[in-house]
Amino acid sequence: MTSREAISPASKVLLGLAAVAISFAAADTYVVVLALPDMMTSTGLDLDELQRAAPIVSGFLLGYVGVLPLIGRISDLRGRVPVLLGSLVVFAAGSLITAAAYNLESIVLGRLIQGIGGGGLIPPTLALVADLWPPQRRGLPLGIVGAVQELGSVLGPLYGAVVLAFGDWRLIFWLNCAIGLVLAAAMLRLRASTPPDVSAGSADRRRPDLVGAGLAVLTLVGTAVVMAEPDRLTQGVTSGLAFLPVTGDSRWLTPLALTTYGLAALFLLRQATARNPLIGWRQWPALARDTDIGGALLLTTGLGAVILTFASAEPESAAISEQAPWLVPIAIAAFVGFAMRQRRAVRPLIPRGALGAKPAWGALVVSFFVGAALIAALVDIPFFARLTVDRDSQLDAALVLVRFLIALPVGAVLGGWLLRKVPASVLTCVAMLMSAAAFWHMSTWDAHSLDHQVETLSLVLGGLGFGLAIAPVNAVLLFHTADAVHGVASALLIVARMVGMLLGISALTTIGLRAFYHASAKIPPAAELCDGKATLCRAYKDAVRDAGITQLHAVFIGAAVCALTAALLALLVLRDEDETVTR
Repeated sequence: MTSREAISPASKVLLGLAAVAISFAAADTYVVVLALPDMMTSTGLDLDELQRAAPIVSGFLLGYVGVLPLIGRISDLRGRVPVLLGSLVVFAAGSLITAAAYNLESIVLGRLIQGIGGGGLIPPTLALVADLWPPQRRGLPLGIVGAVQELGSVLGPLYGAVVLAFGDWRLIFWLNCAIGLVLAAAMLRLRASTPPDVSAGSADRRRPDLVGAGLAVLTLVGTAVVMAEPDRLTQGVTSGLAFLPVTGDSRWLTPLALTTYGLAALFLLRQATARNPLIGWRQWPALARDTDIGGALLLTTGLGAVILTFASAEPESAAISEQAPWLVPIAIAAFVGFAMRQRRAVRPLIPRGALGAKPAWGALVVSFFVGAALIAALVDIPFFARLTVDRDSQLDAALVLVRFLIALPVGAVLGGWLLRKVPASVLTCVAMLMSAAAFWHMSTWDAHSLDHQVETLSLVLGGLGFGLAIAPVNAVLLFHTADAVHGVASALLIVARMVGMLLGISALTTIGLRAFYHASAKIPPAAELCDGKATLCRAYKDAVRDAGITQLHAVFIGAAVCALTAALLALLVLRDEDETVTR
């Protein structure tokens, strides 16, 4: 952690680049919502086979969350910038594979790799703030990082719509690949100007291996061309020969594919012999000893099973996936194994005592309930709009949520600024009370409420509340944990929020569906409401709609309870009588 001395401009630019990278990774989550129908069609899926396409979304989420603790711990041991660089390259590689994908499996693989890279950007970025700024000055940079991340969720749909207006869904991921590599190059250039403990740990700062980089680029390009099989090349008299399989009919047995294998082998040989390789494999044995790979695998398995259990369900109609009967036991066994491993390992993944302070583990609990409440807004506000005022347009229904989302980054910056003047526990409590009040008001909406612009106030109030809570919760966690564990602690904070979102939507969906079935049971038969007519009349359709509104009212009330719980917990567990983040 730095002292009160001035922070170098290079360090500030480095943090800015990391924040921009996080924004693009966050936007990618929302971009795919618009591109999903075209992605399904390109893999031969019909639009009514949405459940089969669910891995395109859940695969990204699995990568995003599953390995976060491991990446956070590596950033503590190897430095922030190497992990940021590696995550950007992984994100770019995943984007390339997705862009060149030729079937559902290759798309899911690309999305999984994208998620690993995108999620890996967040822990070192938050830890970087703690490395560069003293506790009393962290609020605003933490707020800005949070704001840029949330801005990605606002601009994501717009970015996707603009790209899709000029090209197909693959262009989105080609652009992501290019942006990731450009950001990595810019970050690499700044590396020499940043403090050693921030940028490289014990790593060598000499000129990077340009030969290895060239071989890596050629290998990636070759892989992309093999996967994409561009018509201009495959139909050429001469170039087409490179795409004819040597044996069988697989694209992976063509001369071009074999050449790509050769390039990959040369890259690995170069990494094994270069004095300053791109991949610091010589540090891997020591890193493996210090990281507890066994514990990381157990935790990743447990988180993966939880994600697949809840993220693969349709939130409007089901609480958990159909595979839950075998996924849940796997998750329980993995978490029990991880807990035992934590107690016995010489160097556990989460160092013993890292979260011993009440405000430290309290921040994780608060983050869990914040996530449980937030997911209700992200899923059910567009659902309410589609059910009532925007029945014919999924886009218009989604735009209603933008009124909520636009307030999130504003609240994040404001929360970071207020943290200098207001105790973190009080600020978080007030923020979540704002969101709870917004949800409580949403539970009074009727079929015509969203026709009135005054309802924008409740949406903005809810978004501001969630935004205001970002910086203080992060700041409390970083203040009450040691510098040597900031990466893994930040990762666990994100995991807590994401798991809260997954379990929250499951529980709230269950509550909502129960309310829907109870309301539906009271609807008179269609023949009675429609005066004996065979067709469904307006009265019957309105009754079914009102049952759906009852379902969402129950969800909003449940979200208000989660937000209120987060507010009360903030006062109880984020306070410290002897120390304060705002001192």
